[in-house]
Amino acid sequence: MRDLTLRQVEVVRAVMLTGTINGAATLLGVSAPGISRLVKHTEESLGLRLFERKGGLFVPSVEASAIFDQIGRVYKNVENLSLAIACLQRGEDARLSFASAPSIAQFVAARAIRRIRKRWPDLYIDLNILKIEETLDYLLLERGEFVMMSYPVENPAIENEAIATGQLVGVVPDDHPLARKASVSVHDLVREEVIGIDPDDPYGAILMQPFTEAGLTLTHTMRGRFAQTVISLVRHGLGVALIDEFSVAEVYMPGLTRLPLEEPSAITAYACWKKGRVLSGFAERAIDDLRYELNRAVTQREWHRKPAEN
Repeated sequence: MRDLTLRQVEVVRAVMLTGTINGAATLLGVSAPGISRLVKHTEESLGLRLFERKGGLFVPSVEASAIFDQIGRVYKNVENLSLAIACLQRGEDARLSFASAPSIAQFVAARAIRRIRKRWPDLYIDLNILKIEETLDYLLLERGEFVMMSYPVENPAIENEAIATGQLVGVVPDDHPLARKASVSVHDLVREEVIGIDPDDPYGAILMQPFTEAGLTLTHTMRGRFAQTVISLVRHGLGVALIDEFSVAEVYMPGLTRLPLEEPSAITAYACWKKGRVLSGFAERAIDDLRYELNRAVTQREWHRKPAEN
């Protein structure tokens, strides 16, 4: 005696359901002689008669009733497994939790999430917006799988992967005199009312660097906590700013003119996660989608326009 293979289980069940060899063959899409041989071989290997032949029909034998009960349960479990796989493929009853710096969350993360939802329409997504001081706890306490930041998280318990590098851009109100220029220098900006972010903040330090490298002393007339706050203040005519291009990676931003910075600059987006943590397939694909959208924003730079005609 030996165990039944999955193929034997499948054939025996098909005969049980249809009552004939030809019916089972049609159900499984194979030849009738092959079904007949496999049924006979199965009975011989088990040393049991699975079916009684009555009037051309195959009727489950009384002594094999327990086997058929188990076959029914096996198929029910297989159906449940198939359903679970289908749910997972759609993202149903699954969750992806990650966080982002506001500059990336505003436009780029939203585009990446749109790509994720096309692949897994039922996936529940929990996107958090974090301050720098909240990032370490979020990762170490595993409140989410990863974080997207504009700088690496300096901690030996954290893995940082650079996934895209962009530039800094000047942002001014549409009616500002600088809006007529094709590009802007830190020497232009420093003469204006500059809205910024505290340079003691890692992100603020990145924005301050081109001024420092040019030997300029910059005094902010106003500060915001996040890039989106700074952008809103500029749009309302309260000053000008230097900001990362991911924060303004949208085709249309009425009231705001974006200008390439003449001085060299760079800002890198990082995916950060707890060292040793195995990321889910959802998280790995999300990072890939974020990488794609960040680099697309850099290569296309749809916001860049020629200066207005006088």
